[in-house]
Amino acid sequence: MAEKINLQKIGVFTSGGDAPGMNAAIRAVSRTALQKNLEVVGIMGGYQGMIDKDFQQLTPRAMANILQRGGTILKTGRCPEFHKPEFRTLAINNLKEAGIQALVCIGGDGSFTGAQLLYKEHQFPIIGIPGTIDNDIWGTDLTIGFDTAVNTALSSIDKIRDTADSHDRLFIIEVMGRNSGFIAANVGVAGGAEEILAPDFPMPIDHIINRIQDARARGKKSSVIIAAEGEKPGRAYDLAEQFRKRANLEAKVSILGHQQRGGSPSANDRILASQMGAFAVQALLNGEKDKMVGIQAGNIVLVPLSDAVFNEKRTPEHLLELARLLAM
Repeated sequence: MAEKINLQKIGVFTSGGDAPGMNAAIRAVSRTALQKNLEVVGIMGGYQGMIDKDFQQLTPRAMANILQRGGTILKTGRCPEFHKPEFRTLAINNLKEAGIQALVCIGGDGSFTGAQLLYKEHQFPIIGIPGTIDNDIWGTDLTIGFDTAVNTALSSIDKIRDTADSHDRLFIIEVMGRNSGFIAANVGVAGGAEEILAPDFPMPIDHIINRIQDARARGKKSSVIIAAEGEKPGRAYDLAEQFRKRANLEAKVSILGHQQRGGSPSANDRILASQMGAFAVQALLNGEKDKMVGIQAGNIVLVPLSDAVFNEKRTPEHLLELARLLAM
C-alpha cells in the first residue's frame, strides 16, 4: 500500500508536443486540487520552467474558459538541458524552494522519461497523464488529443477524396506519426483508404503499386493512400516519386501537418482529460508516485511510469488489414 504524504502544494506542467485536451487536464488537476485544499502551481514551458523558476499560482478563475481551447495555457516545449543530471538536480532544488511537494506531468513518452528520472534520482512524487495525439503510450488505450487529431485529419481526408473522385486521381495523404501509425490506421479505415502505411509495419513499394493497378483493372478510377510521416516528414513526396518512376503512376500529395495538433478538443478528449486530471490528484493524495494515469477497457487505472516508458505500443495491425479488406 502506498505511503501517504502530507500534501499542501503541487505543480502541474505540460511537456513535449501540444495536444488538444491538455487545457482540460490542467483545469481538472487544478480544480480538483483546490477542492482538496491544495495550492496549485503551473510550471511554464515544461521542464525548462523548472530550471528557470517560471512558476505561476493557479486559481479557480485562471481555469475559466479553457476547457474548449486547444494548445496549452502553460506552454510547452523540449528541454535539451534536462538530459543532464545536474540540471535535473537544479530543477528539483527549485521545486523544493518553491514549496512544491509533488508533480503532475501531462505529455508523451519523452516527457515521461524525464518524469521517471526525477523520481528515480530524487524520489520526487510524480504522476503522469498521457497527452499526445499519437496515442503511442503503452498502458493506456487512449491518450489525450488522439480523438481530436483523428477527427481533424478525417475532415480533411473527406474533402480531398471529393477531389480525387472528381478528377480520377491517386492521392497520398500524409498524417502525423513519427513512430506511431495510430492516426494513419484510424483515419485510413474511417476514410476508406486503399492502403495505410505505418512506420512499424513497412510495406514494399511494389506491393502497393500492384494493389493500385489491380484496383484500376477492376474499374476503380480514384484512390487514397494514407501514410504516417515516419522519421522523415514529407516522405509522401518520396512515395509519389517512386510511383512515377516504377509504374508511371501520377500521385498528388497532401501533407496535413500541424493542423492535426490544433483546434478545440472533441467531447471525448475533454471528458478523458477531465477524468485523468481528477484521478491524478487523488492518486497523489493517496500516496501514489512514479505512476501514469491510463484508461483500459473504459476504466481509469494507474500504470508504473517505467512500464509506460520502456514498453512499445504498436499500431493495431487488424485495422491495416481491415482497410485492405474493404478497399474494392
